[in-house]
Amino acid sequence: MSFIPSWAVHADGKTILPGSVVAPEERLSWSRTIGIGMQHVIAMFGATLLVPTLTGFPVNTTLLFSGLGTIIFLLFTRNRLPSYLGSSFAFIAPLTASQQHGIGAQLGGILVTGLALIGVGLLVTWAGKRVIDAVMPPAVTGAIVALIGLNLAPTAVANTQTQPAVGLVTLATILIATACLRGMASRLSILIGVVTGWVFAALTGNFADDAGATIAAAPWIGLPTFHTPEFHLSAILVTLPVLVVLIAENVGHVKAVAEMTQRDLDDLAGPALIGDGVATTLAGAFGGSGTTTYAENIGVMAATRVYSTAAYWVAAVFAIMLAFIPKFGALIFTIPAGVLGGACLVLYGLIGMLGVRIWQDNHVDFNNPVNLTMAAVALIVGIGNLTFEIGNVTLEGIALGSIGIIVLYPLMQWAYANLGEGRLLPQSRER
Repeated sequence: MSFIPSWAVHADGKTILPGSVVAPEERLSWSRTIGIGMQHVIAMFGATLLVPTLTGFPVNTTLLFSGLGTIIFLLFTRNRLPSYLGSSFAFIAPLTASQQHGIGAQLGGILVTGLALIGVGLLVTWAGKRVIDAVMPPAVTGAIVALIGLNLAPTAVANTQTQPAVGLVTLATILIATACLRGMASRLSILIGVVTGWVFAALTGNFADDAGATIAAAPWIGLPTFHTPEFHLSAILVTLPVLVVLIAENVGHVKAVAEMTQRDLDDLAGPALIGDGVATTLAGAFGGSGTTTYAENIGVMAATRVYSTAAYWVAAVFAIMLAFIPKFGALIFTIPAGVLGGACLVLYGLIGMLGVRIWQDNHVDFNNPVNLTMAAVALIVGIGNLTFEIGNVTLEGIALGSIGIIVLYPLMQWAYANLGEGRLLPQSRER
């Protein structure tokens, strides 16, 4: 891999040639590149900053490892795959479920998940993407992703009900922005909704009494807060299913960029997974949230037609700079519960619908009783947060549903194809 990035200047550096795009190895003038990089930072704000706010993680630390993670990702993908690594929403559910163990245990779960992702990336680099499809077919992957998002539904509702008016204003703003705005503004609908709800809460006296004092007390310049990981089996088991989401998002990102740039980037699937795995492991080792590629930033690329990795280096450096401004982190933590609730009604639902999208994109056959039954059981276990204690290990809805469908699905599929009605069909419906 190249450790010294370089880019050719596209055309005159000021305009994009008609019918063309600024390729990953190209850039516009540095002034324009910095401007586009700033857009990428804004695009990631809504998601990346909400994750630590919801989970209690330090905002500035999360920003630091988001920026460092982006640089790591760019290095592992040899500066060929433009992407920003921000906080993954999929970690919210397990981090919330393992809060009773403390932040050290939560970080341990993130770190182990990052190591597992590195392992998957090495396997994909060696054997190709088909190994993922063999172990986790779309029927299984979609169910796990869906249950991770829907497991959080009670939390979103509870936060909204603490400040119903604030929550509804936030939700309404997000929905209106999504439907009515265009281009970049539409892709920032969640950020617009949060800011609007924030302002509404301030005007209606729904801020915490000590919010102003907290912001005033925070210094302008300072080091992020670091924590040391601890390893609790219960916390690890509830966090590991996020691996499925990270795989889906990274592989999907490679496909999306390849389609938009009209290039074959299949060879980067493994390095992308490794890069995100290293970034997530590093974050878990020191106090940041796990990372993933961002669809929001794909939107910025599509809108600007600029796929230059130089813009992502700029975004990464800017995020790292913000990490050393504690007052910024203090400001983010003043977001009222009602605002978070209104935003999360959308966010958690989007994670759930990502699972449905995986089923749809891969044409999963729900006429197959195994697909239908296993997905149904996994979803109810996740949504209802069914919990079992085995010795000192607690298996909650996310872990229980994920482990259950991964273990039982191939057994059920084999039984259906060899013992049940599947053996009477011309071929067993396995998708």
